[in-house]
Amino acid sequence: MRYLKSFFLLAITVLVSINLSAGDYKKITLDDLFKTGTFRARSVYGLRSMTDGVHYTTQARGGIILRNSYKTGEVVDTIFKLSDYAELNIPYLGGYEFSSDEKKMLIMTNQTPIYRRSFTADYFVYDLQTKKIEALSLNGAQQLATFSPDASKIAFVRKNNMFIKDLKSGEEKQITNDGQFNYIINGACDWVYEEEFGFAKAFAWAPDGKKIAYYRFDEERVKQFNMNMFNRQLYPDNYAFKYPKAGEENSIVSIHVYNLESDKTLKMDVGQETDQYIARIKWTRDANMLSMMRLNRLQNKLDVMFADATTGNSQVIYTETNKYYISEVTDEYAYFTEDGKHFIINSEKDGWNHIYLMDINGNQVRQLTKGEFDITEFMGYNEAKKLVYYTAAKSAPMNREVFSVDIKGKKTKLLSPKEGSNRAVFSNGFKYFINYHSSLNTPSYISLHNAKGKEIRVLENNSGLIERIKEYTPLKREFTTITTSENVELNAWIMKPHDFDENKEYPVLITQYSGPNSQQVLNRFRMGWYHYLAQEGYIVVCVDPRGTGARGEYFRKMTYGQLGKYEVQDQIEAAKFLGNLPYVDANRIGIWGWSYGGFMSTGCLFKGNDVFKMAIAVAPVTNWRYYDSVYTERFMGLPQNNASGYDENSPINHVDKFNKGKYLLIHGTGDDNVHVQNAWELIEKLVQNDKQFDMQLYPDKNHGIYGGNTTLHLYKRMSNYIFDNL
Repeated sequence: MRYLKSFFLLAITVLVSINLSAGDYKKITLDDLFKTGTFRARSVYGLRSMTDGVHYTTQARGGIILRNSYKTGEVVDTIFKLSDYAELNIPYLGGYEFSSDEKKMLIMTNQTPIYRRSFTADYFVYDLQTKKIEALSLNGAQQLATFSPDASKIAFVRKNNMFIKDLKSGEEKQITNDGQFNYIINGACDWVYEEEFGFAKAFAWAPDGKKIAYYRFDEERVKQFNMNMFNRQLYPDNYAFKYPKAGEENSIVSIHVYNLESDKTLKMDVGQETDQYIARIKWTRDANMLSMMRLNRLQNKLDVMFADATTGNSQVIYTETNKYYISEVTDEYAYFTEDGKHFIINSEKDGWNHIYLMDINGNQVRQLTKGEFDITEFMGYNEAKKLVYYTAAKSAPMNREVFSVDIKGKKTKLLSPKEGSNRAVFSNGFKYFINYHSSLNTPSYISLHNAKGKEIRVLENNSGLIERIKEYTPLKREFTTITTSENVELNAWIMKPHDFDENKEYPVLITQYSGPNSQQVLNRFRMGWYHYLAQEGYIVVCVDPRGTGARGEYFRKMTYGQLGKYEVQDQIEAAKFLGNLPYVDANRIGIWGWSYGGFMSTGCLFKGNDVFKMAIAVAPVTNWRYYDSVYTERFMGLPQNNASGYDENSPINHVDKFNKGKYLLIHGTGDDNVHVQNAWELIEKLVQNDKQFDMQLYPDKNHGIYGGNTTLHLYKRMSNYIFDNL
């Protein structure tokens, strides 16, 4: 649950200026939002740049893969048609991946989910020249199949072991033999690494294809979590998996390199400490040198290590420490330049997240970006032009802009012309990029640009959606700020009913997520549930409290060690501020949230039921001791060292303060992320304290609570609860 990822629909309004009476508008329905997709914005999905940087591929219906021109958008070739291979009975094309020379392609089908990112599948290898296709393996489903750099082999994982398939000889070689469910994992992540470090593939080919580095997770000491999966059976299944909770033992992680020529495996030296994390591995430009990003258990010290793949010996070449924690190490961390002399990292060492150029020995060459703003994504380095590309919240925390900066850090250029939220996807070689833009008033506008930012053509402008919205009740969302009693300015947006009358008093629903480095107050478009509520006469407000993102390290990390303290204070103060507005009924203010947001809405009602009349919590953490080690300890430290921080800010320990107000607790019983244990334990506390509440369970549903009619049912339940109690 990176950032305690929420699955609730953030709804942002659109301003429509047309002169019609209220009776002439159509009413937004929950079916429109959660069944028919009436307001779903069109987008451009699945574009993959080809090696030449002037073509990209798309996947069309019926399992067809097309080659398109960036410049014109026209289809120039059909690369693959699933219907040509009907005899193989491949039910659908679930995804594809080219080899580096683009002469072969991996396609997948029959994906079966494991966790958030992981799945098993049946892979097939397609030769673009001979047009032949064959199954990667007939010995069971595979995971994470990946071509070697020269496309002669494919590495994959099956049942926690690593395999290599030689495409010339057809030999399938098993290179690890100790893999076992809930015990040893080779080449794939355990639950907590996948969820909190954000990756599933735990192996990497060396640049010359002669070696492969992989993770080995020893889960033996990790405690097992059990949950019933009912599956409409007479006797439910017991699903058991290794889940390290805060302060409990983690997997012991080791890094190994298999040499294809010698058929030998060497263990890399990651240090004597076993209670630590290897957040990423990445080959340098040297085919014998593997980089490893090591974090201590508290995640406030990061070491970049270089390991010699021929000996296993390693050395630390760069160390960074932080008084709070090191922000996440992602796939983009440590880009190694082609000259083999430098690498690029991001760091908060000056109080803001910025980009730095380092020499290969770990010495800082220069800071490439500077200023009181956060870089939100490093997007790549153009070796030919010596330009670094990135996304930043430079003009305002709510915006996202795309920039380039030269490797000397002197020339910065804005590449995204429209104010709002921009996301760029570059072609290989950085000749083109596709920009995805939206704002408060504008649905997704997707356009092709050259490397200097000039728009070449529009791929999608959502004109149909814009016209459709005009038929419905027009609603407006506006940015505002709320100043607390401690003189802290909080960013917020507010949406009022269409027929708003400042001489009337309205009920208010506060929506929030509030997790560390998250943001919900963003200049982007998404039409959803909040439009429906505003249409029904509610003012909807969203507030980003202290601890949220794009406002510098201090603002982001001030909640360290006491999650839920300052954020709850800020939401309560926001509610009081709103209650003092002449058009707000101070006796009808509610709050809701999902995941971290549910943790917050619960805490806000329990600590502030003199302010909040109602709260809805979906899949909330109710006690930080119940959540996973990596996430919780990053922001809270160890419970053994910070018992008060854990206990004083967990809602389960404030049930006695819940003396009035209405509370709806919602959870999926199959949630492998925020376990339903959080609900069970809170319920027991509520019962023993004689506190009345309402609840809604969704059997076997995970953290997202979806599938079939589930989402529509959920939002009907919450809507009716708001209508009845606010």
